[in-house]
Amino acid sequence: MTRHATGAAALRSLFKDLKIRDRAQFQPNPMENEEINFGRFRLDLRRPELRRDDQPVRIYRRPLAILCALAEAKGEIVSKAELMARLWPGRVVEESNLHVHVSALRKALDEHDGGHSLVATVPGRGYRLADLSGEPKRECFADAIVEGISLGRFRLDLSRRELLRDGQPVRIHRRALGILCALAEAKGEIVSKDELLARLWPDRIVEEGNLHVHVSALRKALDEHDGGHTLVATVPGRGYRLANQTSLRPTQVAKDPLPPQLPLPDKPSIAVMPFQNLGSDPEQEYFADGMVEEIITALSRIRWLFVIARNSSFTYKGQAVDVKHIGRELGVRYVLEGSVRKAGGRVRITAQLIEAETGAHLWAERFDGSLEAVFDLQDQVAVSVAGVIEPTLRAAEIRRAADQPRNNPTAYDLYLRALRATGSWEQKDYLEALDWLSRAIEQDDTYGPALSLSAVYHAALNGNGWTDDPEATRQRAISLARRAVRNAGDDAGTLGRAAYALAYLGEDIDAATALIDRSLHINPSFADGWRWSGWLRLWAGLPDLAIDHFEKSLRLNPHAPLGGTLMANGVAHFFARRLDQARTMLLLSLQQHPDWVPTNRFLAACYGHLGQSEEAKIIIKRLRALTPVVLPNADNWRDPEQREFYLSGLRLAMGETE
Repeated sequence: MTRHATGAAALRSLFKDLKIRDRAQFQPNPMENEEINFGRFRLDLRRPELRRDDQPVRIYRRPLAILCALAEAKGEIVSKAELMARLWPGRVVEESNLHVHVSALRKALDEHDGGHSLVATVPGRGYRLADLSGEPKRECFADAIVEGISLGRFRLDLSRRELLRDGQPVRIHRRALGILCALAEAKGEIVSKDELLARLWPDRIVEEGNLHVHVSALRKALDEHDGGHTLVATVPGRGYRLANQTSLRPTQVAKDPLPPQLPLPDKPSIAVMPFQNLGSDPEQEYFADGMVEEIITALSRIRWLFVIARNSSFTYKGQAVDVKHIGRELGVRYVLEGSVRKAGGRVRITAQLIEAETGAHLWAERFDGSLEAVFDLQDQVAVSVAGVIEPTLRAAEIRRAADQPRNNPTAYDLYLRALRATGSWEQKDYLEALDWLSRAIEQDDTYGPALSLSAVYHAALNGNGWTDDPEATRQRAISLARRAVRNAGDDAGTLGRAAYALAYLGEDIDAATALIDRSLHINPSFADGWRWSGWLRLWAGLPDLAIDHFEKSLRLNPHAPLGGTLMANGVAHFFARRLDQARTMLLLSLQQHPDWVPTNRFLAACYGHLGQSEEAKIIIKRLRALTPVVLPNADNWRDPEQREFYLSGLRLAMGETE
């Protein structure tokens, strides 16, 4: 079996119990129409079958399944994760596979519809049907309805796919124009190279260099007419976007003046707006209102988040108010909107998180369920929304802090800058982050989040052998963690991080477990807390319980980086003596973070017990290049038998190199 096949099997094992928001196993919803008409097409959801002018359209089953999902959504966005789960249930596949089938669907529709694409990409979120009515649909941009998009002296007509300058057509290759249309539709957000490749070359696999050629041609066409100012920006490792968002002007500009800005609180702030009741029964308003109350309660458990009270947000009930107005009037940085539709004993809840100042959509999701246990459903959705929103908001806050001027930053801003290192796994980033945290603690020596994060980073230096005085670093980390606990109050994040650091550094495991349990009691939808709890169960000698906690963390935050999840589950399988699974997951984790010392140690121990001497030599050689401490004391593994199993595996691997 190839390494790729082995990795895929392990991923299937890891995620086999994960369901993406339990959308009734993605079966057609009884609340939906059995037939849907758009333009000259008719889609029969029962068979399923696509017809044009009553003649069958030849289309493969997966593109047809995508169309069914988009049609059932009735113009709402369907996430890529949902589509992938529907097309490949129980499997983990590359996102590029989805792009291929979306391109095939577009090709089937566009061949019969004059080149106007009915399947719209919503960058960073998913896809939707651009036109369910068959009528020309105007594009929405910011606060206005527009027929085209202006970029300086250029005007792009998306419906006609024509670029004009000062009213005169600009000669441009169709693929370069296709790139411009995709970037313009994204309204300044990043469009990945995979999406552009799938859009320009549907059903074909081409080299990325072909895309670069057409991007260059587009830049040349724009720059020749615009004084050399490049409008198409490359975002390294991610894709492209239109660089000058301020020049994308809608034809019609909203005239309502913005209200005065209420001062923002000193921490992230959010307003949960009344959800729209899209059902036919006005008496069902209670359900939509109750859903919002549950979400407000769940978000209020996140101590670093300022949540506007229900009475304030419900003053907007029944009004069509722009999120920018809401943000200024309530003094919040983020707004959560949503809708509820009930029919036939089932309910669909849609939610989206928006940055108030810019109107940018940060996250969106849909939840389907039965009304048989309506209050349980409200609780489930509220926990899920809170679990996903927390890391989304934290990522947005980190980006915001990075963009702020660096003169006189607050302790909170310094903490956010340091928080970026959690995803880097690099020594230099940890050291830089500790400098930020030292400055934050100098400003406020009772600031629990900075104290606990500093403790975790010091523990990482100790665990990786990235310190000249391991014992001094360990004692410093313990001191910081204890100070964090004293100043934590009911902050679930501070308690959880401190518990993780203390347990890792060999302190009383029962006391640390009590801290992490308290953290999760305060905020049951705390994804990071469940991940830290998993590690504590591992150190206590409970690998299978640890896997349960890791999977719960991933269910709450499905977009969490896989490197850490794979490493954690790999270690758990190692101690459960499932060495083949452990090896595969550790290898996959190292593909993302090859220099992380603990992962290399466990992989070496795995090879040692499996008798794979050649592989062991390679990993031990890498370890010696990364750290002077190849064989750690492993005091954080409390079960003596497990600790010896780990160290004996490492000794076997090291013995092969002598």
